[in-house]
Amino acid sequence: MLELITNVNNAVNSVVWGWPALILLGFVGVLMTCLTKCFQISHIGHWFKMTIGAIFSDKNVVGHTKDRSISQFQSLCTALAATVGTGNIVGVAGAIMVGGPGAVFWMWAIAFFGMMTNYSENVLGIYYRRKNSEGEWCGGAMYYLRDGLGAKPGCKGIGKVLAVLFSCFCLLASFGIGNMTQVNSISGNMQSVFGVPTWLTGIVVLLLAGLVIVGGIKRIASVTEKIVPFMVVIYIIGAVIIFITNISHAGAVFSTIFRGAFALKAAGGGVIGYGIKLAIEQGMKRGVFSNEAGLGSSVMVHSNSNVVEPVQQGMWGIFEVFADTIIVCTLTAFAVLSSGLVDLETGVTVASYNGLELTKANIVSTVFSMHFGKIGSGFVAIAIMLFAFSTVLGWSHYGTKACEFLLGEKSTIVYRVIFVIAIFGGAVMGDNLAWDLSDTFNGLMMIPNLIGVIVLSPQVMKITKNYVNRVLKGKKEKPILSVFPDIQAQQEKKLNAR
Repeated sequence: MLELITNVNNAVNSVVWGWPALILLGFVGVLMTCLTKCFQISHIGHWFKMTIGAIFSDKNVVGHTKDRSISQFQSLCTALAATVGTGNIVGVAGAIMVGGPGAVFWMWAIAFFGMMTNYSENVLGIYYRRKNSEGEWCGGAMYYLRDGLGAKPGCKGIGKVLAVLFSCFCLLASFGIGNMTQVNSISGNMQSVFGVPTWLTGIVVLLLAGLVIVGGIKRIASVTEKIVPFMVVIYIIGAVIIFITNISHAGAVFSTIFRGAFALKAAGGGVIGYGIKLAIEQGMKRGVFSNEAGLGSSVMVHSNSNVVEPVQQGMWGIFEVFADTIIVCTLTAFAVLSSGLVDLETGVTVASYNGLELTKANIVSTVFSMHFGKIGSGFVAIAIMLFAFSTVLGWSHYGTKACEFLLGEKSTIVYRVIFVIAIFGGAVMGDNLAWDLSDTFNGLMMIPNLIGVIVLSPQVMKITKNYVNRVLKGKKEKPILSVFPDIQAQQEKKLNAR
């Protein structure tokens, strides 16, 4: 059975992650960067002020809500919970081992443009969101595909079909990128570092996750806002210590990254063209796996925010990608590349260290143990456990929203039960199959979402221009807050009251 799944997955993966899909992913990021006049750079001070800066100065950003919405900070933490995970540790290591150090450059590239892809998704998510019968916000690619793309002349059928396809792919992805892969990394590390059997880890994670997931978005957000800041800061501190310790290797590390990116010396001494192909493919795949820009996934939790301005939530999307890839992934990459486990001339990773065969699952823990002893490897195992566990929580919400769109609100409890049970399967599943399935589900989800972003890009540009004119240039214009007149009126009242 596993062999059949592997063969089918390989066939589908070769299509959804072929060059056309990679080009589409890059094109959308470049397009939105151009249409918004390079917002991530031209207004960098403003979006920093309105995101990380606002945490310390604006009660609307961090204050807990009394209704079914969550705060902007909680939406960021839940989104980061789903993105800052094994992709930042195992994914980065895997990209370097397969694609060479040059893959890191393509991670940066896809993240830079991905900031504006994620921004656009969040702007559209807030603009097209609505409330369900329980008063909870519902937004995401499925809604702007159906109500945005579907509203274009002659596109009603296409919009509905793409919305359903996206939701179906999201359900599959929630069991891959949001479940099997994460729990597989937890069980693998717990076994290699602490000797805990994979089945036991699976049972423990199943029970802990179940207690949180059944409580819905409010409980998930309450947990992630406590876990995420703690785990990210602690991991960054450890990685920064390694960075400072190995600062003398910085020049060589960045040199090998840029050389590898353009195959000036192909990884492993292989054919130059093949070296470029591997670097680009691994960098883009693992970059998207890490920050999820282009998948349309994090929109579903950003849309639950109590935010009023679509652009303001879009800026949280920019910060999300920046924190996830530019900061965390870069620190991981530097730690691995400066460790001596990778030949900086050839880009080849050594096969073993002190008798331990190196894999993408244990190379980062090996690096930390080289600097901090046994405490280091134990720390990485715990960090991966927390990262992956929080990712499971975040993705359970994404799958819930996809299920709600497809089958209605009553179906979500069934989905949550199945999702929790599937955690055990992820714990005992083979390492490579779990990652390969996640790659495929990512690609399937990405395609309909990017089609929607391209078609609705003029709307993103219009909303962005309106915000810049009003907030940054002080012009008097009617705010553009929602496609629905009743929600537009309600949000205008909230905006005027602040």
